Amino acid sequence: MLQTESAFPPVPPELLKAKTPLLCVLAGPTAVGKTNVAIQWARTCKSCVISADSRQFYKEMTIGTAKPSLAEMSGIPHYFIGHLSISDYYSVSRFEHDVLQLLPSLFARAPVVFLAGGSGLYIDAVCKGMDCLPDPDPHIRAVVAKIHEEEGIESLRARLRVLDPRFYQQTDIANPKRLIRALEVCLQTGKPYSSQLTAPKIQRPFTVRKYCLTRSRPNLFDRINQRVEIMMQNGLLHEVKSLLPYRHYNALNTVGYKELFQYIDHEYTLEQAVENIKTHTRHYAKRQLSWIKRDGEYESIDM
Repeated sequence: MLQTESAFPPVPPELLKAKTPLLCVLAGPTAVGKTNVAIQWARTCKSCVISADSRQFYKEMTIGTAKPSLAEMSGIPHYFIGHLSISDYYSVSRFEHDVLQLLPSLFARAPVVFLAGGSGLYIDAVCKGMDCLPDPDPHIRAVVAKIHEEEGIESLRARLRVLDPRFYQQTDIANPKRLIRALEVCLQTGKPYSSQLTAPKIQRPFTVRKYCLTRSRPNLFDRINQRVEIMMQNGLLHEVKSLLPYRHYNALNTVGYKELFQYIDHEYTLEQAVENIKTHTRHYAKRQLSWIKRDGEYESIDM
C-alpha cells in the first residue's frame, strides 16, 4: 500500500448521526486512497468494510490487486477479500445476492456499513439491482467465444467500438468477460448493450450515500506510478510467475498480471512491462472516473 496520509477527510455528519441502515459507498479511481479512508471511517463508526474491488476477490492475487494487509485493516472486519479462487466462477449477480444476504447481519451491529472499491458495475448491482438482460443465446455465445479465441481481445474491442461506442468508453476494455457479454447482447438484440442498462432502480431496505474520492490528475498519476514500483519491490513478478499455470483464467487477464505474462513470453523487457502497467493503470483510472461521473448521486471529496 502507499504511504498513509497523516490526515483523512472527516466522516460526514450524516453518517455519524445515522440511526437506521445506511450503506456508505466509497468509490474513486485506483490508488486514490479508498482503502485507507474506508478503514478510518469504519473505525470511527465502529463498523466494517465490504470490498467492491472485483480483483481482490481472489486469494491468489494479492500484490497486484493492492489488497490491504491484516495490519492495514487494523482489526476492522472486511468482507469479500480473498474469498474465491481464480478457478471459481463468480459474477456480478452473485455478488449482488451475497452482499444483500450479508447486510442484515451487519446492520444489526452498526447502522452504517461501508462498501468501498473501484468496480462500478458491482457497486451499481448492490445499490440499484441488475438490469434485465436476455439469457445468452448458445449459438451467439459460441461465435463470440470463437472470435476471442482465434482473433484475440483486440477483435472484441473493435467490434464493440462499432456496435456500442458508449459502453466501449465506459467499460474496462481489458476485461474480456465484459466485452464478450456486451457483444452477445448487441448481436442477440440488435441494440446497443448500453441502451438496455436501464432497469428501474430497485428500492433497497437501506439508505445509500455515495462519495467519490478525487485527486488532481498529476497527484493521482504520481501515486499510480509509485504504487506500481512498490508492487514490483514487494514481489509482483514472483507472484505472477507462481500463477503461470492458471494464466488462461479470466481473473488473470487484468492490469499488472497480463503485462508481466507478456514479459515472461519475451514480448517486452521487464522495464517496458512495468511502464505498460503504469500506463494501463492510468487508463483504467480514467475509465473508473467516467463510470462514476455518469451517476449523479456521488458527492465528491477532494483528497
